[in-house]
Amino acid sequence: MQSSFINTSYRYPHENLILGLTIALVIIIIALTVPATVCLSVVFILVVVLISYQASQSHHQALLKGALLVTSKNASELSTLVTETAYLLQVRDLEVFVTPGKELNAYTFGLTSPKTIVLYSALLDTMDRDEMKFIIGHEMGHIQLGHTWLNSLVGGMAGIPSSMAASALLVLAFRWWNRACELSSDRAGLLVCGKPEKAISALVKLVTGNQGVSATAMQRVLVSIEKEDDDWLSDFSELTATHPMIAHRIKQIQQYVNSKEYHRLKTTIRRDLVSS
Repeated sequence: MQSSFINTSYRYPHENLILGLTIALVIIIIALTVPATVCLSVVFILVVVLISYQASQSHHQALLKGALLVTSKNASELSTLVTETAYLLQVRDLEVFVTPGKELNAYTFGLTSPKTIVLYSALLDTMDRDEMKFIIGHEMGHIQLGHTWLNSLVGGMAGIPSSMAASALLVLAFRWWNRACELSSDRAGLLVCGKPEKAISALVKLVTGNQGVSATAMQRVLVSIEKEDDDWLSDFSELTATHPMIAHRIKQIQQYVNSKEYHRLKTTIRRDLVSS
C-alpha cells in the first residue's frame, strides 16, 4: 500500500519564497549586464550543472568500491529503518551507503536516479534508533523536496560571472535558501521520527558527540547552544553558512511541533503505519 502522506506539505513556508527571490535576483543582475555576459551566464550555469552531474556519477562509483550498500542482508535493522522512512516520505529509487569515518555527518547527492544517502559509521555508534530515523528522514526530505538537483542549478546561477558586489549578494541569497532547505528537511525528519525530543537530541549530538546522552548533560548543552542565539557575531556568521545555527533549528522544531499542520501530518503518518 502506498503512503497517503502529503510529500511536500511539511516544507518550511518561506523556502519557495526565498528560492523565488534568489532566482529573481539572478535575473535582475543578468538583465543589468551586457548581452555577452548574459550568454556567458547561461553557458556557465550549464557547465556547472554538467560538472555536478559528472562529479555525482564519479562519487557514486567511488562509494560502490569503498562503502557498504545497506541491504536487508548485511544491515537488516538499518535497512528496515530506511524502508520505513522511505515509505512514509514516498521516496523511491534510493540507495543508502555507510562509509567509515569518525565524523558525525550524513549527506545526499544525485541529479538522476537513484538518489544516494551517505551515512558516516560514527552515526550508528552515537545515535539511537529514533535519532537515526530523524537523520535519515532529514536526508530523504532533501531528496523528496528536490533539493539535490536544485542545489546544483541554483548554485550554478549564484556563481555566474558578475561584479564582486553582485557575486557576494548572489552567494548570500543562495546561502539563505540553503538554510531554508535545512529547516524543511528537519521537519521531514521530525515527522518520521515522531519524537521532538529525539530530533533535538540528534541535532545536539551532531555538534557535541556523546555529550548529549544523559539528561543532565543534554540540558547543559542546550543552555550553551541557546546562548549562541544571543551572540550577534554568531548571527552574522550564519549569513554565509549553509546550515542555520543549531539553536535556530531547535527553535524551528519547537515551533513546528506546536502547529496544527504538524499534528495533522503526524496523525496521517500514524494511520499509514497502522495500515501498512
